[in-house]
Amino acid sequence: MLSHSKIKFVRSMEQKKYRVSSSCFLAEGNKLVSDLLPFFDCELLLAESSWLAQQGDVRVANLEIVDNQDIRKASLLKNPQEVIAVFRQAQHVLSPEGLMNSLSLVLDGLQDPGNLGTIIRLADWFGIADIICSESTVDVYNPKVVQASMGALARVRVHYVDLLDFLPQFKTIVPIYGTFLEGGTDIYASQLAAKGMIVMGNEGNGISEEVAAYIDHRLYIPTFPQGASSSESLNVAMATAITCAEFRRQEVYATQGV
Repeated sequence: MLSHSKIKFVRSMEQKKYRVSSSCFLAEGNKLVSDLLPFFDCELLLAESSWLAQQGDVRVANLEIVDNQDIRKASLLKNPQEVIAVFRQAQHVLSPEGLMNSLSLVLDGLQDPGNLGTIIRLADWFGIADIICSESTVDVYNPKVVQASMGALARVRVHYVDLLDFLPQFKTIVPIYGTFLEGGTDIYASQLAAKGMIVMGNEGNGISEEVAAYIDHRLYIPTFPQGASSSESLNVAMATAITCAEFRRQEVYATQGV
């Protein structure tokens, strides 16, 4: 039977203060845990024998073979699967040189865990290795963010900075783009650089005025047909997908000389 202290430790990962104090985070689900195990140090692994039998050699210092009842006691999910893991948080170093030679995302005040998790997954899909978040953005190790990222945390580095200190360092070095509902240039009519930063704003308020002051190129995603009655705005994760796709499309076509 799983001890009460270990159940309490696992469930404490729901709260940011315990994630910060322990430098750990929670991941649940057969595929998610399997995807993250090679990339993060595992502090505690709770697994049913059926899951372990499919994994081969699992080398974890603190492994508890449990039954489904124990999993349900420790899980934060309504329908838990066969494994729960508590991992050590990654300690990423933000490289200015790396940012100057790549395309990166900057997130200004995102609050929804699902949106952040989806954006991490999008960054992974579009080959964006770094996401720079404002200090007010939801915690990347929130369990809902981890679940929504679907294992992309293994390949995408997420950093937290004061954007008002961070952006001025790059304003004259790389182009800084931002998406707006109005006052920008049609993204499909804009020439987009292969290297630079793309700023995405808060779900309700968009990019803050303070951060907008450092944006060189204002973009908007047009409705179709233009001027037609439509939804008021796009979800920020959807807008990020469209924006990243257009940046990468132009980069590929430029490389091919199209």
